[in-house]
Amino acid sequence: MLLHETESEYDSKSKKNNYSYYESSDFKPLIEKYNRIKYSVTEYIYLLTVKNVVLFPDVVIPITAVKQKSINLFKSAYYTYKKIGILTKKYFNTTFSIAKLNIQTFNIYSFNKFNKINKFNKINKFNKINKFNKINKFNKINKFNKTNNIYYIGTVAKILKLLIMPDGNTTVILQGISRFKIIKLIQVYPYFKAEIIYLKDEKPQKKDKEYLILIDSIKEIAIKIIQDNYKIPSESSFAISNIESKSFLINFVAYNLNIEIKNKQILLEYDFLKQRAIETFRFLNIEYEKIKLKNDIQYRVRYDIDQQQKEYFLNQQIKALQEELGDFSYEKEVEVLRIKSYKKNWSKEAQNQFDRELSKLKRTNPQMPEYTILRNYLDLMLDLPWKKYSQDNYDLYRAQKILDKDHFGIDKVKERIIEYLSVLKLKGDLRSPILCFYGPPGVGKTSLGRSIASALNRKYVRISLGGLNDEAEIRGHRKTYIGAMPGRVLQSIKKAGTSNPVFVLDEIDKMGLGSQGNPSSAMLEVLDPEQNKEFYDNFLEMGYDLSKVIFIATANSLYTINIALLDRMEIIDMNGYTVEEKIEISKKHLIPKQLKENGLKSKDIILGVKQIEKIIESYTRESGVRSLEKNISKIVRYAAKNIAMNKKYLKRINMSKIEEVLGPPNDPEKYELIQVPGVVTGLAWTIVGGEIIYIESTLLKGRGNLSITGNVGEVMKESATIAFKYIKAHNYEFGIDEKMFELYNIHIHAPEGGIHKDGPSAGITMLTSIISSFLKKKIRPYLAMTGEITLRGKVLPVGGIKEKILAAKRANIKEIILSKANKKDIDDIKKVYLKGLKFHFVSKMNEVIDLSIIK
Repeated sequence: MLLHETESEYDSKSKKNNYSYYESSDFKPLIEKYNRIKYSVTEYIYLLTVKNVVLFPDVVIPITAVKQKSINLFKSAYYTYKKIGILTKKYFNTTFSIAKLNIQTFNIYSFNKFNKINKFNKINKFNKINKFNKINKFNKINKFNKTNNIYYIGTVAKILKLLIMPDGNTTVILQGISRFKIIKLIQVYPYFKAEIIYLKDEKPQKKDKEYLILIDSIKEIAIKIIQDNYKIPSESSFAISNIESKSFLINFVAYNLNIEIKNKQILLEYDFLKQRAIETFRFLNIEYEKIKLKNDIQYRVRYDIDQQQKEYFLNQQIKALQEELGDFSYEKEVEVLRIKSYKKNWSKEAQNQFDRELSKLKRTNPQMPEYTILRNYLDLMLDLPWKKYSQDNYDLYRAQKILDKDHFGIDKVKERIIEYLSVLKLKGDLRSPILCFYGPPGVGKTSLGRSIASALNRKYVRISLGGLNDEAEIRGHRKTYIGAMPGRVLQSIKKAGTSNPVFVLDEIDKMGLGSQGNPSSAMLEVLDPEQNKEFYDNFLEMGYDLSKVIFIATANSLYTINIALLDRMEIIDMNGYTVEEKIEISKKHLIPKQLKENGLKSKDIILGVKQIEKIIESYTRESGVRSLEKNISKIVRYAAKNIAMNKKYLKRINMSKIEEVLGPPNDPEKYELIQVPGVVTGLAWTIVGGEIIYIESTLLKGRGNLSITGNVGEVMKESATIAFKYIKAHNYEFGIDEKMFELYNIHIHAPEGGIHKDGPSAGITMLTSIISSFLKKKIRPYLAMTGEITLRGKVLPVGGIKEKILAAKRANIKEIILSKANKKDIDDIKKVYLKGLKFHFVSKMNEVIDLSIIK
């Protein structure tokens, strides 16, 4: 109806067009049947856009309007029995607002409980509204169809009641009739008017059991939510129970869900009523779980407060009873601590510190968290072995026997330990460097610390520093924090019970750098003889003397250790064991140990030297003996299983039985006789020992470029570049035509690309390979080499010589080229381990080429 139409004119017009309207403005029932709605025919209705609410069919809601234009629309529709379309805005800043609305909670039984009416902000001024009058017909109207500010599916509603409020605002009671969809907008002024089509709710069959169960479930969980949520009136559960219409129940619950508007709009847009019910039930379950969790949290908090109050009163009563009976009391506890302090042999400073903290404890309420921290602090001070030392045994012959008994080989290491103990015996203090045993895993670094403790008759403690990235683990936490405790150094001293134990700092190279400080920096004070006499722990808050402690560190790599920390330690290199040494270690240590751990006797299983050697060469690939011990353990368990099951078994283990128990052998890498120019055998060091490595090179047409592959690191790439540049600078010395560098590219490859390779020790190997490719001459068979090169053609020494020689011997290499500076490393190795090997010591690359390339 337009504003200039009278009610009679509109009535006749409505009847002529067969529009349905209501004969009375009195309040109608909540659910009415709108049988005259034609779902396949379009209709023209006025539109009202609202925010923060989605109207569903059959649901009754109140809307308050403050703008005169909105009030005029409501009055026009109300007095002419016209329906209006309710659409929901996506955003609050949409330019198509007709009224800013306040949706209040509506009681479905009465309309007389509207006590609060919110005032709304003003919308755009009248001059902006007048702009709509100037909008061209369809070119402007179509912009409404393209906007994303409103949803295009809404609900047609009838105004049940129009109320004029005391403050001048107008409130209308709307009831949803049917869903609709906008086809196009046909009018902007004075109200939005659009051509729409009704959307029909597809209802399931009457005998659909799943749908009926779903309706019952929605009703049941809705009632549970009302009962558990104290903010919802309990009378609402009776309303839910009395709803008989299934569609109205779904729409009513969906409207009242505490979910986002976009989710409510999704529910409205479902054509199938059953699908709307399923989604509504899902949201109900989520809401119910939230309410249960919230109630549970509130209960626990209330219970904790009640429990604390209860414990406080009980503790006060217990205290009063104990004092009445002459039994234990906190005052007596403080007195006991004071008496213990008098028996401690500590400094005056420590005694004063203890007395101050004891006075704080006496003044602190036992129920306060600070009481526990103070009590832990005082207990720590009393438990620390202040000036308590064990009596050392300086019998060096006994120490030598213990070291020889516990460890086979490593004579240089044991000799240095005896020297260390000799200085300790003569001087009486430990102001000598801290020992750091460096070597691959499984060579006995950690167990050496235990042997030293046994030789000196001292306590043995060990802490693992692997993965440590918090400075507080070393220095401790400050007492101001709940749960504060001393650092691991003082905890270990307390555990040892003496102030001069043998303290092993295991895996010192694996300390990390975290956000809580650098533990490597904290270790500087621990390991510095000039500072550790007054080691400061944050929890203890005073100095503790660590100068009598023998610190021994272990590491697998030196590259990750702090330089300043490395400077405070004396590095003792522990190389890998030879096959002969591993055989002796197995016979004297590993086999007896495994027999004891598995409950067997020496006669129950016999392993010969050949069998042990087979296990070492075919089933282990390491410098230490850890994998060897695991394989021996498997064989011992094989015997233990048969004895336990009363089965016959082979006591003297042979080769075939080893393969049966341990599986197919993994034979060691042997030298491969490759008579091809450009292929050279090198020697490499890894964390598990030495290995042989092949370096290959080939020429291909190009412009003299160099490329290298095989997962190599930057240092190895630099070595290849140096080798290539040296050859180009001295090509006539090697008999290489200069034009070759302009016609060919050189490509170098290190096989086994899955393993990262780096370091300078392959320098002479790569240079020899490149020259061999240019000259098209082969390399002497059974020859390997290792060494670093310079641009001047000098051969520099490299490390890991013992491991590399062991690898060469395993691979059946006959000759090895080394730098002259590495001759001292060969002299340190027992002659028996060098048998069958010939060494060539060189200082320049010309010597390497003369020894390696076949003329």
